[in-house]
Amino acid sequence: MASTPTAQDTLAAEFAAHRSHLIGVAYRLTGTRADAEDAVQESWLRLAGLDDAGRAAIRDLRGWLTTVVGRICLDRLKSAAAQRERYVGNWLPEPVVTPFGQPVSEDPLDIAVRDDGLRMAALVVLDKLTPEQRVAFVLHDAFSVPFAEIADALGVSADAARQYASRGRKALADADPAPRVPLEDQAKLLEKFLIALQAGDVRAMTELLAPDVVLIGDSNGKGRTARQLILGPDKIARFFIGLTRMYAPGVLAGGTPVLVNGDLGVYLAPQPGEDGFLTLDEHVQSFTVRDGKVAAIYDLVNPDKLARITRPAASPS
Repeated sequence: MASTPTAQDTLAAEFAAHRSHLIGVAYRLTGTRADAEDAVQESWLRLAGLDDAGRAAIRDLRGWLTTVVGRICLDRLKSAAAQRERYVGNWLPEPVVTPFGQPVSEDPLDIAVRDDGLRMAALVVLDKLTPEQRVAFVLHDAFSVPFAEIADALGVSADAARQYASRGRKALADADPAPRVPLEDQAKLLEKFLIALQAGDVRAMTELLAPDVVLIGDSNGKGRTARQLILGPDKIARFFIGLTRMYAPGVLAGGTPVLVNGDLGVYLAPQPGEDGFLTLDEHVQSFTVRDGKVAAIYDLVNPDKLARITRPAASPS
């Protein structure tokens, strides 16, 4: 005989219906999978801890949970700011890696990164905002949370919340992160770039790079990548050509195509160093394309940020 669901069971089912949405909110706010999942779990604990009167006062559960997650993420962003001061080199969001050319899993975060606002280029810009600007902008512009509720989450007036969102919106507009282009266009460009790299053709590589192209590496000192930003087509092309002389032939151009936050990227498996060549660390590289050229390259090597990625299946030998 089936048991009758309890009030807690019903509440848990209602929460589960919003979980994918909340994961997307939290990841967009924090840029890390662990913080996103922790924030969502904490929002459940806060909901479950309410008494009957507290639950009855919630008119819109999705909106209430979204605001609670925003408040939790605000605290995490503030504590992360202090941690970033000790970070070695540049900081990039934790990548969400999914297979290329295969059905996307039903993992909430895999679903969330189909959203254009969760591509790496957009998250990099969001990371430059203050915690208050990021929370206000994301909650209002992406998820239509009223400023009165955002103000409550931030502990400020509604006018101040509106100002934070406005500044975040302006920063995003000024940075103008490239919108996502069709994957087939990305694939054609990446193939040309890798062919030029393998051939050591600096000129062909520079023609595929935008005039203001930037390469950003993230390792926290735990892997080999660029510690400083590399700007401009010629410098980036020569940087990659130099790397091909340090690693075994074909290794850098032999990565596996993957999706990184919904855009085309490359997964490089770790390789031992042999015959005088360097050991290759595990890499996830993502690319932003604008006007038919590569506008940004993100090279993630920090093992802490790659610990939970979905790795491509090994090719049969």
